[in-house]
Amino acid sequence: MKLTPIITSLLENDFYKFTMGQWIFHQFNHVRTHWGFKCRTPGVRFTSEMVSEIKAQVAHYCSLKFSTSELDYLRGISYLKQDYIDYLSQWRPNAADICIGSDSPCGLSVEICGLENRISYYETPVMAIICEVFYRLGGAKKSYETLFEGYKKQVADVVSGIKSGRYRVGFWSDFGFRRRLSKEAQAHFLGEVTGAKVAGFVGTSNVFLAKCFGVKPVGSVGHQATQLMQGLTQNPAYANKHFLESWHEEYGEVSGIALTDCIGTDVFLLDFLPHFAATFDGVRHDSADPYVWGEKLLRHYELCGIDPRTKTFLFSDGLSFERATQIWDYFHEKARVAFGIGASCCSPKGDDLNIVIKIIDVEERPVAKLSDVPITPTDPGKSMCRDPKFIALLQRLVKERLSVSLA
Repeated sequence: MKLTPIITSLLENDFYKFTMGQWIFHQFNHVRTHWGFKCRTPGVRFTSEMVSEIKAQVAHYCSLKFSTSELDYLRGISYLKQDYIDYLSQWRPNAADICIGSDSPCGLSVEICGLENRISYYETPVMAIICEVFYRLGGAKKSYETLFEGYKKQVADVVSGIKSGRYRVGFWSDFGFRRRLSKEAQAHFLGEVTGAKVAGFVGTSNVFLAKCFGVKPVGSVGHQATQLMQGLTQNPAYANKHFLESWHEEYGEVSGIALTDCIGTDVFLLDFLPHFAATFDGVRHDSADPYVWGEKLLRHYELCGIDPRTKTFLFSDGLSFERATQIWDYFHEKARVAFGIGASCCSPKGDDLNIVIKIIDVEERPVAKLSDVPITPTDPGKSMCRDPKFIALLQRLVKERLSVSLA
């Protein structure tokens, strides 16, 4: 291992991995899944040196275990239950679950297979390892030092922009862990923001750094939840229905923020019935036009007899602070607007690496993330699936549901 260890604590994960982890532990601990890696950034090439370093860093990650103080920290979160904390006290990452190679157009392949109850935690730490190795070993065609100096100016602009009122973003959080420049960079960001007491800052998705900086660990729910339900239901177009029911069974009145776009927001709204709309604190936008999405959700809440000004609209789709300001200006009098900002918090502007690791099958059945971005033969948008026939089937089933609802 050429670099110092990148992941040094099992708390260093996105917070929603623990809320989803408890849900999986209680309801789906027998389910096996397969996750795959995709690099969306054109022209990226991982060298053999990078691949070797990624393997070594993942091996180190797999040597970790939760400390007593880390478990006590999680125990302090009221809706994480004791049986789940007891499970985490025994849980260890298993290197045998993670296969890393170079058999892909970008020079890096990652396949993760095993019980979802065990492997769902790997996604974001492995992505953080991939990104930091890429940046530190010259993948961006600039030295890490050059990238970090530019990044520090980027952070200074965020702090000054919010304090001056140039950026108006209301309540906002750092969602940048998975695609960050480095651990050093994310710690710098949080140090600058908390030190300057920047208005509206709620917390970070990185649980380890939330603990270190004394801020709130934040998150909603990921696409993996709806993808998991696709593989466990006869008709995957009803995956949102089954997710909402089982998540509500787990969390009840503290169900949090629902993600709408995994198989399309329109079909999600068919299942986001008034009792779910009332129970969930709000909804998250993660693809396509935020204004179209927001107006659609405003109408839905009104049809449910709910004042949308009592609900959170969380925007998290590749936001700059300039873009977030425009969205806040448009919606802040119509709903409780909040932002989960990733790359603009923790990645070098103009050199950010766009990678994903997503579930590709559940119990050997293909599943997909479609998103609200249209899929064409030449442009997959934000979709993720290795089986074109399944994408076509899922699109047809979704279309059938929508056509029946309009009849």
